[in-house]
Amino acid sequence: MSGKLQKYEPTVKEVIRLIGGKENIQGAAHCATRLRIVTNDQEKISLKEIEQLDHVKGAFIAGDQLQIIFGAGTVNDVYKVFQQEAGMEDMSLSDVKGASAKKQNAFQRGIKALSDVFVQIIPGLLAAALLMGITGLLSQPGVFAEQSVVEMYPAITGINRFLSIMATGIFTILPLLVVWSATKRFGGNPVLGLVIGAIMLHPELGNAFEVAAGNVEAENINILGLNIELVGFQGGIIVALLMGLVVAKLDQFFTRVVPDIIKLFLVPFLTVTLSGLLLFVIVGPLGRFLADGLTSSLLWATENLGVVGFVIFAGVQQVVVITGLHHVIGAVEAQLIADTGLNFIMPLMSVALMGQGGAVLGYLYLRWNDKKARQIGISSFGSILFGISEPALFGINVRYKFPLIAGCIASAFAGAYVFFLNINALGFGATAVPGIAIVSTTGGGHLHYVIANVFALVLGAIFTAIYGKVKKPSFDV
Repeated sequence: MSGKLQKYEPTVKEVIRLIGGKENIQGAAHCATRLRIVTNDQEKISLKEIEQLDHVKGAFIAGDQLQIIFGAGTVNDVYKVFQQEAGMEDMSLSDVKGASAKKQNAFQRGIKALSDVFVQIIPGLLAAALLMGITGLLSQPGVFAEQSVVEMYPAITGINRFLSIMATGIFTILPLLVVWSATKRFGGNPVLGLVIGAIMLHPELGNAFEVAAGNVEAENINILGLNIELVGFQGGIIVALLMGLVVAKLDQFFTRVVPDIIKLFLVPFLTVTLSGLLLFVIVGPLGRFLADGLTSSLLWATENLGVVGFVIFAGVQQVVVITGLHHVIGAVEAQLIADTGLNFIMPLMSVALMGQGGAVLGYLYLRWNDKKARQIGISSFGSILFGISEPALFGINVRYKFPLIAGCIASAFAGAYVFFLNINALGFGATAVPGIAIVSTTGGGHLHYVIANVFALVLGAIFTAIYGKVKKPSFDV
């Protein structure tokens, strides 16, 4: 072991001892800042003692994983030592997630699967949203002056047009990408998912948006007494998710029952044919009903509950993160963008995150003289700025409770600001500082997005600090 790594050996040995020894380790890997360990028995983990070890900046249990925060760079070296001390082979983060998923119940596995589907697609969506942000800055009047940038400098019209085409490209095939990713995630042949996705967007089907607007009349056909409306599924994110599951399960079924000698051509044929029929007869209508209900409910809440709905969502969103159910929100955001072109949820999620970041700053103010607390607080706040709240939540805010509550209250106030200033996003998947890239420029959106997040940050810090000074809570948890 190199001299650089030797300094982590005592800490790693203690970690292994405090999690119940080598025999209690089911799997381990690391992400950008955390060592992530799946154990056979979580009851054997001594979390408080782990938090006090050298080099450890925080530790928490999320779902079925023990996550120990070491920080960027450091965690890579710690993992190398951990592998040697635990006698483990190299594992990827997906391997560990798979081991963790085996210990989850059906509901938890479903939530995780939904998250995994969109993880595959989010990089493309972020790229498209950033391009949308750039074209918005260039083409919308009132951003920098009364005229748009394109109007002031006509020479860049071609560039802006080119960027606009690139920005909208992914959204024209988004259902296809979702079917592909979902089929792959649920264990089917992803190529068959692509085939169904292509059928959903087939040019001979009536465009869903044009049919809904009354500009195109849908063709109806009869198959064995079944009336089928030949309408495409543009924007059909929920339908695409359901179809990914259907394709995967049919592919698995036919692979099991079809004889090997004819499996190569018969399994794809049966899977695609039956999936296509289910798409138009059952899954498509059901998915459209669910999608319409979801979008209508959100829009109803914003129109009828007004600021109250925004305040409640922003106030409780990070509590939802603690449960792990927040992964579902990505599907809701995708459907909202497909239906309306805008996403009002992202700014609310961002201020909810920054409220917790403010609570961390308040905690730092109260415990600045404690070196260990300072290390945990600074690293946690750094994660907040890039849209990751788990270190702050599990390392500080949930642990001491009052910072969590103070952050939620601060977020609720900022949610009201989001409502009154009508802040929206053009995409999803990014919040906090990276989220600036996908904010709509309409009505000074970028400026108000920054103000809303700073507002949540400052209030969270103030509320936490005031409570700490007045109540003088114990930090011996």
